[in-house]
Amino acid sequence: MYQPTFTITNNLLTYVTRIESAKAVIDNSPLVPAWESKFRDDALSRTVHFGTKIEGNELTEEQAQQVVRMEGYVDSQTVAAKTGIIARDRDIQEVINYRNVLVWIDQQDLAHSQDLFSEKTLRLLHSLTMQRLIDEEYIGRYRDKQVIVKSAADGTVVFRPPVSVEVPFLVNDFFGWLTSPQARQLHPIFRAAITHYQLAYIHPFVEGNGRTARGMATLVMYTGGYDFKRFFSIEQYFDNDVKSYYQALLSVQQSGGGDMTYWLEYFCYGLAVEIDKIRSQVQKLSKDLKLKQELGEQIALTERQILILELLQNQGVITSQDAQKILPNISVDTILRDIKDLMTKGIVKKHGVTKGVNYSLKEA
Repeated sequence: MYQPTFTITNNLLTYVTRIESAKAVIDNSPLVPAWESKFRDDALSRTVHFGTKIEGNELTEEQAQQVVRMEGYVDSQTVAAKTGIIARDRDIQEVINYRNVLVWIDQQDLAHSQDLFSEKTLRLLHSLTMQRLIDEEYIGRYRDKQVIVKSAADGTVVFRPPVSVEVPFLVNDFFGWLTSPQARQLHPIFRAAITHYQLAYIHPFVEGNGRTARGMATLVMYTGGYDFKRFFSIEQYFDNDVKSYYQALLSVQQSGGGDMTYWLEYFCYGLAVEIDKIRSQVQKLSKDLKLKQELGEQIALTERQILILELLQNQGVITSQDAQKILPNISVDTILRDIKDLMTKGIVKKHGVTKGVNYSLKEA
């Protein structure tokens, strides 16, 4: 049976501790429910954009976000016509497809996670990833020819995967390990990192292996209870330095004995960095974790109120006129009602009277 080789280093323990600490804050933040939709939408867009950009997709982040929001549309030409985006059909289709991969993962019953760790799921993820991009005969089917991996940055060959005849055996061996009691004893983040590497190494398909491997790794992490409310995008970290990403993957083979330690450190550090960013956002919005104890419940806010809170966080003190500048199509009366509701919920404090009125966040 496949057996990954690595050492639990002080670095790994440090990174996992950071992740666990941030996870606790995110899971228990009093304002999280109000922001879940916004955070998840942002994370989905970033994951799709950077997850395809790594592979050479040329859409901008704004364009990718437009495409991601076109729910229900699955072909690039229709999306291009409705959004006005001028780009290669392939780039648009890649974004559509990777969005569909992440949406599918979100829809799964994580209570039956072990049933999801299978070749059937791997093939399905590849099918979702590559719809309308390659010949039907290769969608969701293992490759029957040798392939090479080239850097999206400069086109140089960075990796030569195993020969095609070995693919079915390597994949079967890997999933045998992933569903084993030994694997389940590992931290879910380690399992996700190992999944990412091993599937990228095997390179089961003629194309789309990177996105498929990252999709399966995401599924492994989510089913292990580490979805961080779907607020994060480790793909953004990978894309920040694509060369380092490929070097970390290649380090396993270059170690001589298939040692994954450096790759695991790279993966866990990147995740810690991204989750720390989310924790900072959550803490900033929450103002103080004591707020949850004072209110006794989590808070539901409207999109307008969320924007007003952002303004308060940035400026400290605002007037209704300030709020109207970020909500130009909303009447002053409506804005005042939103602010009054925030006051009722104990989030905002009013200062002054009549024309001198301004508002600040209530100190916890």
